[in-house]
Amino acid sequence: MKDLIEVIAKALVDHPDQVRVRERQEEEAIVFELSVATEDMGKVIGKQGRIAKALRTVVGAAAVKEQKRVLVEIV
Repeated sequence: MKDLIEVIAKALVDHPDQVRVRERQEEEAIVFELSVATEDMGKVIGKQGRIAKALRTVVGAAAVKEQKRVLVEIV
C-alpha cells in the first residue's frame, strides 16, 4: 500500500523526488504519513480536499482486500 500511495502522489506533484511515505503501526490501524514539497501541498489536497479524500478512498479499498484498517495523513 505504501507503493500505491507513492505512485499516486508522484503523479500529482511537480517535485516527485520530494514525495515521502512513512508507515507507522498503531494499535488498531496502519498509518501512512505522506509528505510532499510545500509548493505541491495544494495539488495533493485538492479543492475542498477532494483529491485527498479520493486518495484515502483508494487506499481504503485496497486495505479492505487485506482486511486491515489504514489511515493516510498528509503532513
